Amino acid sequence: MADQAYRAISDRLVTLRIRPGEPLNDERIAAELGFGRTPVREALKRLERERLIVAYPRRGTFATEVQIADLGHVSEVRKQLEPLAAGLAAQRAGEDDRAGLDRLLTRLADASLAGTDLIRLDMAVHRAIYAATRNPYLEDTLIRYDNLATRIWCLFLDRLPGLAGHVHEHGPLLRAIIDGDAEKAAALAAGHVAGFETAIRSVI
Repeated sequence: MADQAYRAISDRLVTLRIRPGEPLNDERIAAELGFGRTPVREALKRLERERLIVAYPRRGTFATEVQIADLGHVSEVRKQLEPLAAGLAAQRAGEDDRAGLDRLLTRLADASLAGTDLIRLDMAVHRAIYAATRNPYLEDTLIRYDNLATRIWCLFLDRLPGLAGHVHEHGPLLRAIIDGDAEKAAALAAGHVAGFETAIRSVI
């Protein structure tokens, strides 16, 4: 239950349905999501470790503010780890992984997707790649940084006209991983992360 609560609350924080700086009340969240307060409290502790929320003694718990200064720090990590993950995924992905990536490749062709649906597809692509690395430590680390990057992205969503193009860039990356081309996958992942940072900085 704690994992389910974590995923539900994390999704709301990452997509900014819970706005930066907004207070979080465990009792209210538990009632809204249909969970007990214990799994919600466990989820909130985990989210605090991941810098998605912050707790202040006697003041309460709040969604962390989205600090543009963090873009450089987050990108610095992702520029190193995203290409590593893509290369490892190309080398290690099993039959089930490749089938899942192929399904995501098909979804990327859906031109009707927009807004939050595109954001969630982007997140699904990243998580599938991370899982295919077969390295749970790398996977957990990258999910954390992808969440932080996605919050920044969502903050500027209405000012980024190239959202669909950014998400559809994943097509060649997924194909390289499915084909087992580690070098190409790593290069495409590096370009994707660099492009993300450039796009955000262009609208700040």
